[in-house]
Amino acid sequence: MKSAQRILLIAGMLLGLPLAGVWLSGQGLSAYLQFPPRTQYVAHAPFSWPVFVVLALLILGITLPFLIRIARSVLPRSRTSATWTATNRVAEIQDLGFPWWGWLALALGGHCWILAWSRQAWFEPYQLYTFTPQWLCYIVTLNALTWRRSGRCLLTHNTKFLLWLFPVSAVFWWFFEYLNRFVQNWYYIACEDFTPLQYAAAATLSFSTVLPAVLSTEEWLASYPRSSAGLHRFIPIRISKPKQLARVLLALSAAGLFFIGWFPDQLFPLLWVAPLLLLMAFNTLRGGSFFPEIQTGDWRRVYRFCLAALICGFFWELWNWHSLAKWVYSVPYVARFHLFEMPILGYSGYLPFGLECAVVAELVRRRL
Repeated sequence: MKSAQRILLIAGMLLGLPLAGVWLSGQGLSAYLQFPPRTQYVAHAPFSWPVFVVLALLILGITLPFLIRIARSVLPRSRTSATWTATNRVAEIQDLGFPWWGWLALALGGHCWILAWSRQAWFEPYQLYTFTPQWLCYIVTLNALTWRRSGRCLLTHNTKFLLWLFPVSAVFWWFFEYLNRFVQNWYYIACEDFTPLQYAAAATLSFSTVLPAVLSTEEWLASYPRSSAGLHRFIPIRISKPKQLARVLLALSAAGLFFIGWFPDQLFPLLWVAPLLLLMAFNTLRGGSFFPEIQTGDWRRVYRFCLAALICGFFWELWNWHSLAKWVYSVPYVARFHLFEMPILGYSGYLPFGLECAVVAELVRRRL
């Protein structure tokens, strides 16, 4: 199966399976297809301490070994060390100074933040559109920080790839918006007066910044070897029968997507996990791997993408907090202990999302 056909098949599964499940359950489809989405039609389960504790322990069980490994690791001091890599060399490059275009982006980003959180009469016609310029400033600022460390960045040395990420990112995030129709974990306010065309245009522009932001953050993290120290020799994952496992994951993901509209409270994590599993399963079935380095115990890239998405997630939630047009969460079982609008355990969703960003970016890179 060719790459384009495989991507179309995955897209068809993401779009078709949840809708087919809802239709076969006897529910009407109109609410799920309404555009712009306005109706909150999923009644979520209340907060549950047992579920909260179990999920918290699961998240800690996955993340703590990585954090402990990094905390206990000491970077090699010598260039002749056997563990010295190209990533380590970046750390010794002389500070090149922060470029002028980085200062400009930083200043404009600060102004965007002020305008997003303030309510001034003269700015009222533009108040709903602060998200995109603010994140464009973030992207440029992170590229400037990377350039300061290494003398190169996506913006200056891989411009074509960075520019391609914008349209791909818009399509990429629309899939999550669609899947959210079936679980209703977030919804938008202050957008009620948008026409469908206005909503689609404003949302698409905003969504286009997601992948560039995460990839720029990951590249910046890569210039700091300490951020993933010790993970070059961590836990190797070797699967004896990868294609058999891929088929199982493919079947489970497909079944989960089919039933996500039936059991939104129980299956809502699939919104973040299912696209990743589908992409990796199909890639494995054709003999490929998006993260082959983990077979030898090198988890640095995996960790950096998870951390990059989490950092972006922090700023997404921060800048969303007091904006006029914003998203609000409605998550079953764990809707307590908020950091900004997001329940604290909800931030764990950014970890698999970071890997999805890595996979999609790799697909883009292969096509260029």
